[in-house]
Amino acid sequence: MKLNSLCSVIIIHLFVLQCLSVVCRSQDFDFFYFVQQWPGAYCDTKRSCCYPRTGKPAADFGIHGLWPNYNDGGYPSDCDPDARFDKSEISDLIPTMEKEWPTLSCPSNDGIKFWTHEWTKHGTCSESELDQRQYFEAAIALKRKANLLQALTDAGIKPNDEFYRMEEIRDAIKAGVGYTPGIECNVDQTGNSQIYQVYLCVDTSGSDFIECPVLPRARCGSSIQFPKF
Repeated sequence: MKLNSLCSVIIIHLFVLQCLSVVCRSQDFDFFYFVQQWPGAYCDTKRSCCYPRTGKPAADFGIHGLWPNYNDGGYPSDCDPDARFDKSEISDLIPTMEKEWPTLSCPSNDGIKFWTHEWTKHGTCSESELDQRQYFEAAIALKRKANLLQALTDAGIKPNDEFYRMEEIRDAIKAGVGYTPGIECNVDQTGNSQIYQVYLCVDTSGSDFIECPVLPRARCGSSIQFPKF
């Protein structure tokens, strides 16, 4: 075989291996964690928060992310370095994302950095199921489908700085969504345990809630504050 032909074969072989590696990484997950955060708890910590440039978000749970996960509790990340975040792919979704997926990081910003991070770290690991636009559309649809604040309000659990039992919060969300959530708490500067993030599990299509194969550790007290925002 001539040298040029041999080099061509090697290059093609390496290219195929690279492509297969990306595909394998993007397909290798068992379910999604759909994670929402309560802004009152995010802001009530030592790190503080900054409202986005569009102003103070509504007093509602905001999307943190849609994260591919493994049944053993591990997760893939940064699966496709060539899949760059492309703002033009979701330009018409941005007003909705500013409402449903607001950033609270400092300094005040427009959310692009937050969404870029979520797509690059997590979204690229779901490319066998969802392209960039579908990824963000799926998260928005799931938030509306879950309607966490309504589920809690229906059970008499409101963001009024009052304390509620962990079981009350979990049961209220399960009654509203139909599946057991994972609850993550933070601790404010006075030592109160607060509801911070809610994890719901979703099938690999990104469309339907399922029972979680594994839940994150709660790290919550028996009595949890639902802070105002």
